[in-house]
Amino acid sequence: MTTAPARFAPARLHLSENAYGPSPMAVRAAHEALDPASVYPDPGRAVPVAAIAERVGVGEAQVAVANGSDELVLLSALALGDRGRPGVTSAGTFPGYRICLTQAGRGCREIPLREAQADAEAIAAAMEHAGIVYLCHPHNPTGAVLDRDRFGMLVERAAVTGTPLVVDEAYLEFAPAGTPQVRDHLGSGAPLLSLRTFSKAYGLAALRIGYAVGSPDLIAALRAAQATLPFSVNTVAQAAAVAALADRPHLDEVRRQNALRRAWFRGTLRSRGRTSLPSATNFVAVAVRDSAAAEQRLAAEHDILVRDAGRFGFAGHLRVSLGPVADLTRLLDALDVIDPVR
Repeated sequence: MTTAPARFAPARLHLSENAYGPSPMAVRAAHEALDPASVYPDPGRAVPVAAIAERVGVGEAQVAVANGSDELVLLSALALGDRGRPGVTSAGTFPGYRICLTQAGRGCREIPLREAQADAEAIAAAMEHAGIVYLCHPHNPTGAVLDRDRFGMLVERAAVTGTPLVVDEAYLEFAPAGTPQVRDHLGSGAPLLSLRTFSKAYGLAALRIGYAVGSPDLIAALRAAQATLPFSVNTVAQAAAVAALADRPHLDEVRRQNALRRAWFRGTLRSRGRTSLPSATNFVAVAVRDSAAAEQRLAAEHDILVRDAGRFGFAGHLRVSLGPVADLTRLLDALDVIDPVR
């Protein structure tokens, strides 16, 4: 009698999920918010708006809360900037910007990457004729960040041209202190918008809640467009997000553990003769010969889910979430089988 080979639970290393889970305070708040479930959520999102404004140090008129940052990408594509001009973003990144701009009828120009990061100089040059610009920072799927001078140059160019600069900062909580961000420039007068999420560092991916911080006129335009979806952020998500913000020690520990795991994983890759890109996030881009085939074989033969960065226009790398050590070790062993180092 032949015994079937043992099957592992799938290793979820494809969606950049938080390996450490949400704050227990957030989980408790979510459970408590289920009663009463028959009452509609607050369409003004007043409690999370106030909590975010206090944490960031801005007025409430500078905050919009939405059903994940995906909703904010769509709303900004619909409502911000000169709709008669195409949007601009970098190539080889999160496809949501291009998809939303296309669906909004604006069109999208993609600027090629320069050495695995956004080409700040080329994006700045394109701003004069752009209706809106999207910058993924830290970059997805490479994990790269711009230096302070290049980031500042984009802000200055937004101020000169009046073109809204929307910076997707979904992974910024994982980045080292001092990484350039929109918050550093909110008083500059430039048309700026930061998009943040509770799905990554805060571990609330299942609840779908994110927020924007930026220039009051841009936030007002987002809120006006959002009036078509008044109840898009449910009560459970609103309560959990407020509690997550209050549990700063949990966030600090998540950031600390993620940095340690990132260093361990990249070091282990090197020790096995593999290359990866520097990352400021909770994922690492790992070089392979055929990223599409590697993604498929890892799933079919090893129950390991990773993301082919070719889906983002950055072929030749797998985006690997910094999940549990056991799952990452399984991945490393499986790569030795399907993509041996020569």
